[in-house]
Amino acid sequence: MSIRLIAIDIDGTLVNSERQLTERVKNTLIAARNKGVKIVLCTGRPLPGVQPELEALGLLSDQDYVITYNGSLVQNVGTKAEIFSAHLTKDDYVDIQYMAQKLGVHLHVSSNDAIYTANRDISPYTVHESWLVHMPIKYRTADEMISNPVEMIKMMMIDEPEILDAAIAQLPADFRERYTVVKSAPFYLEVLHPGASKGVALAQLASHLELTADEVMAIGDNENDLTMIDYAGIGVAMANAIDLVKEAADVETASNDEDGVALVVEQYVL
Repeated sequence: MSIRLIAIDIDGTLVNSERQLTERVKNTLIAARNKGVKIVLCTGRPLPGVQPELEALGLLSDQDYVITYNGSLVQNVGTKAEIFSAHLTKDDYVDIQYMAQKLGVHLHVSSNDAIYTANRDISPYTVHESWLVHMPIKYRTADEMISNPVEMIKMMMIDEPEILDAAIAQLPADFRERYTVVKSAPFYLEVLHPGASKGVALAQLASHLELTADEVMAIGDNENDLTMIDYAGIGVAMANAIDLVKEAADVETASNDEDGVALVVEQYVL
């Protein structure tokens, strides 16, 4: 079967190391879209953090879709209608906040309107996330988050890479069973609803569009891309991908600094 949908991670995949969308990648994806192929950005970012890339690729109509928050939300770009969503609850917040404190790492919550943190000394990694996804930071104590909860789409354990890695090694097995836990950067461990992942979200969207997995290509570089690469008929790893992604992929392309997305789309779609 021919490819009718391409799901593409953003950071480390669609954009280069300078976080730029190159002309070759942009033009190749526009050519695929003009051929009738759905281009779906599939990212850990919220919708505001994807807007520049959606605009650059012209993916703004009610025929376009986006997967955000690492698969916790699938939306129609034009209408903002939700195709699939899986959010965390107040009880989840209590559980995850306790675990972060026990492991000695910082934590913040991603909502539709802001990034919420209970840390008075705001982590530079929370500031980085705010800058990256174009979302404000709001301080709320843990008690305030429990008594007056916001919509919690995902939570992120954040810290220096060596501190975070030590914490990850101590995560109990039952915690991993209760949540989807994925590392999206050396300093970010994302904790999601157990029914949320890029792979689940992509399968939900494909079903909505009446497509099979064989008609889907997924391209990524990090641990949070594994499920969608496993799902897709053609799973693609960037040359800069972690080893786990390369082992899971059907195909390896060039790095994000060498227009890897364009190269694989040219080969398999155009």
